[in-house]
This record gives sequence, C-alpha cells and structure tokens, in this order.
Amino acid sequence: MLAFIIRRLALSAFVILGVLTLVFVSMHLAPGDPLDMLISPEGGGRANPEVIAQLRRKYGLDQPLPVQYLAYLGNVLRFDLGTSIRNGRPVIQEVLRLYPATFELTVASLAVAAVLGTLTGVLAALNKGKVLDHLSMTLALLGVSLPHFLLGLLLMLVFSLQLGWLPPSGRGAGFGWDSLRHLLMPAATLGVATTAIVGRLVRSSMLDVLKEDYVRTAAAKGVRRRTVVMRHAFRNALIPLVTVLGLEFGVLLSGAVIAESIFAWPGLGRYLILGINGRDFPVVQGAVIFISTTFVLVNLVVDVLYSFLDPRVQYS
Repeated sequence: MLAFIIRRLALSAFVILGVLTLVFVSMHLAPGDPLDMLISPEGGGRANPEVIAQLRRKYGLDQPLPVQYLAYLGNVLRFDLGTSIRNGRPVIQEVLRLYPATFELTVASLAVAAVLGTLTGVLAALNKGKVLDHLSMTLALLGVSLPHFLLGLLLMLVFSLQLGWLPPSGRGAGFGWDSLRHLLMPAATLGVATTAIVGRLVRSSMLDVLKEDYVRTAAAKGVRRRTVVMRHAFRNALIPLVTVLGLEFGVLLSGAVIAESIFAWPGLGRYLILGINGRDFPVVQGAVIFISTTFVLVNLVVDVLYSFLDPRVQYS
C-alpha cells in the first residue's frame, strides 16, 4: 500500500506539472498583450512604450519563454505564485482567501448529488420496470441534459424573484441558516447533473448486486426484504460509487466557475474568469494549481479508500 501511495504521488506530481505547462503555453501564445489590456482597458490608444517596457521587466515578460517557464516553476516550488498584473496583489493571498468558498460549494454540491442520486437509484432499482423507475431515469436524463446556467436562472427566478425564499446572490456569513440559504441554489445548480449520473450508476449497480447468489440465498432463507436490501445489497452496490464521486469532484470543482458567475459566489472560479479575460496569467496559473492539486489529491484518497471498501482489490 505504501509503495502504491508513493507511486501515485509521483504520478500526481507529473500530472500537475503537465497541467501547469499546458496553461503556461496557452496563456503566452494567446493573442493580445496583458499589459495593453491593463493600461488601456477600453482599447483606446497605446500607452507610453517606456512604461510598457518597464512593466515587462518587472513581470519578467522581456525574457524568452523557456526562461520565464523555469523561473515560474522555481517560484511555485517556493509557494510564490507571483503578483496579479491587473491589481498587483500577491496571487497566493487572493487564492487562499477565495479557495474556501469554492471548496465549500463543491463539497455541498457533491453531498447533494450523493444523497439524492443514491436515493433515486435505489428506489428505481427496487421498482424496476415500474412507473417510479421510468420517472426517475427520465428525470436523470433531463438533469444531465439541462445546462447549468439555464437551471441556475430558473431557480433564481422561482425561489428568489417569485417566492422570495432564497437570496439571489452572494455568500452568507458564518455557518448558520443564512449561510445555508445562500448555498442552496448554487449547490443545486452545480450538483444536478452529478445527481443524475449517480442515480443511473446506483440503479445499475443495485440491479447487478440483487442478482448475486448471496442475495438470493438470503432472500430464500426468509430474511426480510428490507434487511436483504440494506445489509447485503445496498453496501456492496455503493462501492463503485466511491470512484465516480472522486471523478465528479473534479468536474464540480471546475464547473463551480459557472455557478459562481451566476450567483455572484465569491470563489476561485470568478477570480479565474477575471484572470482569463484580462490575460492575467499569474492569476490563471495560481488558480489552476489549486484546482488541479485538489482534484489529484482527492482521487488519491479515493483510490486508497476503495481498497479498504473492496478487499478484492489488491495494489502491488
């Protein structure tokens, strides 16, 4: 197990390095000049060439790309993500300030998807071929197909503007009811597609487990159906779900950009969008580092957890 974890950590480091390289190259090869966008945000007139040259030296943009790349990697190893070209603030401070909000939204969305998706999948499997089964799978298909931005706007229209039950934007303070009210709509918007995926997976897994010999034997011995389902079928049917939730965590973490934009959620996603629009590559690279590292570490934990849940899995 220890050898497996070490190999995965090494592989994770290469994955993060690959992501950083891809983002670095993409940002530097994209058309436009971030300094022009900084000095002339409305697109009118060129700034003083001497000022631009001075800023290029300040941010190291006058160096060849390989030199800039190596310098950036060295700074990352020292936990120095540079300063924002747009506002001059240290990127690491801004990312650490905004990251908890994005992580909170992602975890809440995953929790919504896991609970509702599991419940839907189990009920559909236990009522295979019946109205509830068809209805659940139809809603699951609709959930996968519905765009996040459209669902977010619909929820905002109904629950904020029409009913006035939930606040339309922002993040609540603390951990009380106000914070939960602000979190409900963004989490639902972000988690609905994953809910559908989880529901379909749990249904399929549950149907497979119900066909196993040990489940049939328990039922033949007169064990109550509820006991058979909960004690024998349910636990084993959830094992494949662990891996899927690990993968979906990354999807939700990156998809938080959309939900944060719709509901003005003060997280890393909005910060990343501002960086992309302004070609503020220190901001983009810093945000991507945190997002990709979180995704890699979560999946490492999932792989280790899977081996404990399913003793048949052996890592050599």
